[in-house]
Amino acid sequence: MRQALLLLMLIPLVARADEDLTVLNSDAAPRKMLQTFLLAECQKHFDARKLVLDAIKTPQELIDRENTLRQKFIESLGGFPEKTPLNAQVVGKLDREGYRVERIVFESRPGHHVTANLYLPVGKGPFPAVLMPLGHSNNGKVSMQTHAILLARHGIAAMPYDPISQGERKQLLDEKGKPFISSMTSEHSMITVGAVLVGRSTASYRIWDGIRAIDYLVSRPEIDGKRLGCTGCSGGGTLTSYLMALDDRIYAAAPSCYITTLERLFATRGPQDAEQNITGQVAFGMDHADYLLMRAPKPTLLLAAKKDFFDIEGTRTTFNEAKRFFKLHGFPERVDMVETDTEHGYPKVQREPMLRFMSRWLLNKDEALTEEPAMLDKEADLICTRTGQVLEDLKGKSCFDLTAERARDLAKSRESKEFNAERLRKEIAATIGTTLSPPPADVKEGKAIERDGIRIIKEIYTTEKGITVPALTFAKKDLPVKKTIIYLNGLGMAAGAGPNGPIEKLVQAETEVLALDPRGMGETAAGTPSAKPGYFGTDFNVAFLALHLKRPLLGQRVGDVLAVIERAKRNGHTDFEIVGVGSAGIIALHVAALEPLIKKTTIDGGLISWMSVVTTPISTDQLTHVVPNALAVYDLPDLAGVIAPRVLNIRNAVDAALQPVVAAKVEETYAPAREIYKRLRQNVNFNVE
Repeated sequence: MRQALLLLMLIPLVARADEDLTVLNSDAAPRKMLQTFLLAECQKHFDARKLVLDAIKTPQELIDRENTLRQKFIESLGGFPEKTPLNAQVVGKLDREGYRVERIVFESRPGHHVTANLYLPVGKGPFPAVLMPLGHSNNGKVSMQTHAILLARHGIAAMPYDPISQGERKQLLDEKGKPFISSMTSEHSMITVGAVLVGRSTASYRIWDGIRAIDYLVSRPEIDGKRLGCTGCSGGGTLTSYLMALDDRIYAAAPSCYITTLERLFATRGPQDAEQNITGQVAFGMDHADYLLMRAPKPTLLLAAKKDFFDIEGTRTTFNEAKRFFKLHGFPERVDMVETDTEHGYPKVQREPMLRFMSRWLLNKDEALTEEPAMLDKEADLICTRTGQVLEDLKGKSCFDLTAERARDLAKSRESKEFNAERLRKEIAATIGTTLSPPPADVKEGKAIERDGIRIIKEIYTTEKGITVPALTFAKKDLPVKKTIIYLNGLGMAAGAGPNGPIEKLVQAETEVLALDPRGMGETAAGTPSAKPGYFGTDFNVAFLALHLKRPLLGQRVGDVLAVIERAKRNGHTDFEIVGVGSAGIIALHVAALEPLIKKTTIDGGLISWMSVVTTPISTDQLTHVVPNALAVYDLPDLAGVIAPRVLNIRNAVDAALQPVVAAKVEETYAPAREIYKRLRQNVNFNVE
């Protein structure tokens, strides 16, 4: 019953036939506003980066810059953990003509298992070796057989390994041991949703797997640890790029079908898979060329396809930039590009140049090597576990488990600190990327609508250049206004604006209701909101763009509301309340914590906590609300402590899957906040329903 009432609450009420409550133009422009704004913000950083590089004249200046970027890169990943025992096992061997295959399992973190196949040449080693991160293939390492056999037959060991969510490493299994989420990219993004809150991402886990895979290779007596290479395509090209920039042991690297520029990527396809979005990357000035420059002048080959969805013009720009700076180091010949008239993939016309490149730099042989047909093994012969899934066989830890562990550690750290509301208020503002006293929004008043003694005024607020926030003000006609209620609804202000709807019921004598749609919501949402949203809602792309800028959408939306309130304050208003419905509850809760003039806050159908996100592997529409490393500073119930002793009502709380939370669980979650209210002798002002 409670869930049904919640869904009814979220269904938009229909306006009267003679009313048009739309504030902005009904064309597509408002829907594109946020993306256009974020792309313009990115462009500022792209332009600034170009100026910095144009000013570099010496190798040392370049080295200093790239060292700084590398540190920022590592920080954005949440840092690296200490190296722990790999506990590696060879679980099977296959003898083949000209090479042999070993099936490997090792632990990149305690209890977190990685499956791999090691292709070793016939003969006496030690051999050079090439690590092979995988692209997006459901069968994982098995998809790289041709590439690995090609290298092994020419005297170079090769080790493709399963990325998380692929091959034998699905991170969510049902009670029958089958994957919960069929799409590997969806599982990657789902991992990032929770990981962002603890200062990590899918890339954090995948990069560490790659570094530990190199550790395994160099531990083998058959491998020469001073002659290592790395190559992969698509998502494997992404990881090759990351690893070649971060691990100095990789001497020769050949990323395929990934390298372009962020400028061209965002202008064409937009942000891609979760691990390809590094928090703050655009803001701190790291583009694709920097993956090459961080390793300059080590041998690097770009493998590119003219018909790739990773824009070829961006690839050419990156290559030219890298060539310039490799030349500055004195080794222009160590960076090269092979451009094929093919589509996205790793075909023979790329594999053969990769083979020659690796042979030249790892074997010191410069020969016109070619690929011969190879007999491929069945997937069943190459898997490393009995069931084909490490979590089913080995009962280890998933990335979701690792994120939850980190969240619990951060919670203990927060609990050990003495609570200070004013200090926390400042830290919250800094964490979400907003300010406590934003400039007041500009406002343009539009048409007024009369409805049964209520006047509805359309307004457009400009909260920063390029951002317009539509609003509707409801008030009794011809009566003075002494109190303003800010109304936010996750489905947009129109969801509560119909006759006899929730907004109208809030309008009283001397009380106005200001309903508004913060950026990317309601009238400016990227798509039509749904009462039953999917995994990542309608703003997947803009959420990742915002994370690239380290300006999370939540902080931007809170800033919009604060700027509107600041305008009202400049107009003499001093008495405010706020209502947040559904997914807008988290915005309202933050606004109330940061704006002391809000005397009463009501959250209806809002998220109970961010801890719920990191402990609910399959969340719903939470990407739009996550804030990088927020749990190092606060969780949502801590906002209640900042709001105290002002009135706060928490109603119909939901978990990260948007399922109702029982009252006892809400009481338990908000218990510390309730203690703060009691200490301030204002406990009657805090209600959980």
